[in-house]
Amino acid sequence: MRIIGLTGSIGMGKSTTMQLFADQGVPVYDADAAVHAVYAGEAAPAVEAAFPGTTRDGKVDRQKLSAKVLGHPEELKRLEQIVHPMLGAHRKRFLDDAERAGAPVVVLDVPLLFETGGEKRVDAVVVVSAPAEIQRARVLARENMTQDKLDAILARQTPDVEKRARADFVVDTSSGIEPVSARIRDILAEVVKMPIRRRDSA
Repeated sequence: MRIIGLTGSIGMGKSTTMQLFADQGVPVYDADAAVHAVYAGEAAPAVEAAFPGTTRDGKVDRQKLSAKVLGHPEELKRLEQIVHPMLGAHRKRFLDDAERAGAPVVVLDVPLLFETGGEKRVDAVVVVSAPAEIQRARVLARENMTQDKLDAILARQTPDVEKRARADFVVDTSSGIEPVSARIRDILAEVVKMPIRRRDSA
């Protein structure tokens, strides 16, 4: 089984690309959805203990938590130490299930793939990209998004130009769905022929 790491900066079209992989029948692990799941359950008591006032009704309030950790590297590190082991267990279950089901390829959709060393856990990296002006327009159209917020998020992410340089495959999402679908089919045909190169266990 080959593991693709799917990543891309905010507003690049990664969610759409992930869905197009799923449409091809590829099992997809959505790291953001996994974060939502642990925040709604097992992580809530530990997060509340570390960051009082950031949970409501037994679930983490992501906006309150974000206000406490965004722009504070030490606090962010403390949060990651709580959440990352739980996410690692989720990811391992996903991979074990896919392997048992005989899936030839799976996709791990991880926004901060390079930032967390996740490229060591995959066999190929796919970076989703678009021109900077398209990216900014997409993100600033979102509810509750401001220029300052976007700048803070981008400061945490590896620059797009570096991601593209480190990718095995780049998917350009600036021209609509059809070219992306075609690119995904080409990538899947290539990946199954690639050697397994992951160095870390998931």
